[in-house]
Amino acid sequence: MGKPVTEELKKLLNCIGKDSDVLVPPMPGYDSGVHEIDGKYLVVSTDPCIGVPEEWFGWLLIHYAASDVALFGAHPRFCTINLLGPPSTKPQTFQKIMKHTCSAAKELQIAIVTGHTGTYKGLSTLVGVCTAYGTVNKSRLITPGGAKPGDHIFCIKPIGLEVAVNFASSNKKYAEELFGVRQAQKLTKLVQSQSCVKEALLLAEIEGVHAMHDATEGGLTAALNEMAEASHVGFKVEFAIIPIPKEVHKLQELFRLSDEQMLSMSSTGTIIAAVNPAAKDKVEKTLRQHGIEANSLGCFSRSQQRIMLKNERKMLFPSKVEDPYERILFGKV
Repeated sequence: MGKPVTEELKKLLNCIGKDSDVLVPPMPGYDSGVHEIDGKYLVVSTDPCIGVPEEWFGWLLIHYAASDVALFGAHPRFCTINLLGPPSTKPQTFQKIMKHTCSAAKELQIAIVTGHTGTYKGLSTLVGVCTAYGTVNKSRLITPGGAKPGDHIFCIKPIGLEVAVNFASSNKKYAEELFGVRQAQKLTKLVQSQSCVKEALLLAEIEGVHAMHDATEGGLTAALNEMAEASHVGFKVEFAIIPIPKEVHKLQELFRLSDEQMLSMSSTGTIIAAVNPAAKDKVEKTLRQHGIEANSLGCFSRSQQRIMLKNERKMLFPSKVEDPYERILFGKV
């Protein structure tokens, strides 16, 4: 489920031609592309939406793509929408989802430019695709490849929260038994944590934020490795500092997951950012003023080594992604 592994993705992208106006073409670790237009950079991202609760489908459809644009320092301004479903899809379903989509777009001040809606025999469930784009001044572009040696590694919002929220939403009775009724119900109300538009745009305004990446598919493991690869740096992080909700630890115990699998949990809405030491205090103050949780996990390094300190032992940070999202959501204990 999800993206192809890096080597397969590279093979897939080999046939894409070069263009002098394209600054960031499709490549592993980059969830947006960038090309020049009228003296500015246009940031473009496209994302699917599938298998989410119908009442949140339209909202997530907008925020998935808008988050990726914001992570590059651009304000998402326009988008296109595709809504596709099986032949049994009722017009009222499309209408309901589109109403939510329009509401989410309006909140972010995004204009919907065009799109497509239809039903097709080859589909068994509803699929949405949003392409969002916005401009950014050349000097303010941020990419996952901008991390520098000595930069602090900030984790904005917890690892695995998306999995806990979606588990509570799709397995309500089971979640109430595992987390307690009150906490399970609280989790179901945190779907909006799966957007990082607000957090990314706040960070983008701070001089010294050199790189950002979301921790969606593959969680912290994928995000950190992809940033290090793109930036040609290594890193050292402390396991004990990584923000992991107690509900995620309960899921780890229930599904008998290793710590490596827990670090690979899809964490949509969580940002990993590379921050210059001189900007550390401002980043912490800005996020704190907006009630946003942030933790400095360690630093990027000139050395190509990727190290994790755990129980006072130095070990290699996981290189292989083992995202247990599907196993947890489908209840394969």
